[in-house]
Amino acid sequence: MNDKKTLSERDICTKYITPAIEKAGWNKQTQLLEEVSFTDGKIYVRGKLTARGNRKRADYILYYKPNIPIAIVEAKDNNHSIRSGIQQAMDYARILDIPCVFSSNGDGFLFHDRTNNEKPETELSLNDFPTPEQLWIKYKQYKGIETREAEKIVIQDYYFDGSGRKPRYYQQIAINRTLEAIANGQDRIILVMATGTGKTYNAFQIAYRLWKSGTKKRILFLADRNALIDQTRRGDFKHFRDKMTTVKNRQVDKSYEVYLSLYQGLSGSEEEKNIYKQFSREFFDLVIIDECHRGSAKEDSAWREILEYFNTATQIGLTATPKETKETSNTEYFGDPVYTYSLKQGIDDGFLAPYRVIRVELGMNMGADQWRPEKGKTDVDGIEVEDRIYT
Repeated sequence: MNDKKTLSERDICTKYITPAIEKAGWNKQTQLLEEVSFTDGKIYVRGKLTARGNRKRADYILYYKPNIPIAIVEAKDNNHSIRSGIQQAMDYARILDIPCVFSSNGDGFLFHDRTNNEKPETELSLNDFPTPEQLWIKYKQYKGIETREAEKIVIQDYYFDGSGRKPRYYQQIAINRTLEAIANGQDRIILVMATGTGKTYNAFQIAYRLWKSGTKKRILFLADRNALIDQTRRGDFKHFRDKMTTVKNRQVDKSYEVYLSLYQGLSGSEEEKNIYKQFSREFFDLVIIDECHRGSAKEDSAWREILEYFNTATQIGLTATPKETKETSNTEYFGDPVYTYSLKQGIDDGFLAPYRVIRVELGMNMGADQWRPEKGKTDVDGIEVEDRIYT
């Protein structure tokens, strides 16, 4: 028999850790994923050259169902102690919102249970790794899921279109936390996510899972620009197919289940233009508000009137820039965000490109929207900029 001390970390995984997890009943095809990279690596720019930083990679992520991660395992070779990987695993578990954390060197497992504040750590033999059902109980405790009705919502499958597309880790967290909040009775929810991080994809997966589980039967998606409605209809929401309609020309057809509409398409300054009142107050179970910082945050806006009219529905606001001023507040209406993914996080993870701030000096005698180049100022190609006032 080979001496464990001579084996690489990967050999330890193959010979000891993976068999121990599989023996506990974890399906290697759907529940047990090895060497999972969950970031792209930060983009670094040096002049015209770019390079990627290191990706964050977990040795194992264990899923109760696809995209519902409940445990993370960090492996080390046998020259390390059983607990050597626990700190790294804990760091990843905090990022990924995972309650059950394990470290192993092939001799056994150190289990850190984030649901147990009194005695969070225990050592387990290779034969005692927990089953999926045992860790699912821990996950439900961690998330406050107490009833069968709530569990039915959170275990509803994601939509898969056969292309292999999967949500990024932060999208997975945003989607899961939203469903968990709704399962626990929360009916005003806001997600704060940087521009370019896939808010509409999140909205679709949330809407689809709630619709498919039967929790929400009629859904209204609101936006303030035609481009956003068209993009949503042709993009992720296209999977609703003939169940979906776009409200146009102030015409209402109540035979559909998913409605896309401009705020302006439902409301107006004259009472007869407020066609949203053709629906009963209880018609929609779910209202999703895209770019909710723009108008729905204002108490006296026509948009807010729509939300207050459908006040029995669960309402989810999506925004990259929540408004908090003396006159306008998103959190006053929606409450604190269930999840925030910032521009900085997106750049650090490598999902968003870094940017450079260009400072422009304004002349004292010109307006704030005017600029005049100093003598000899050149553009990026080295060509002198024409001396005139630019607006």
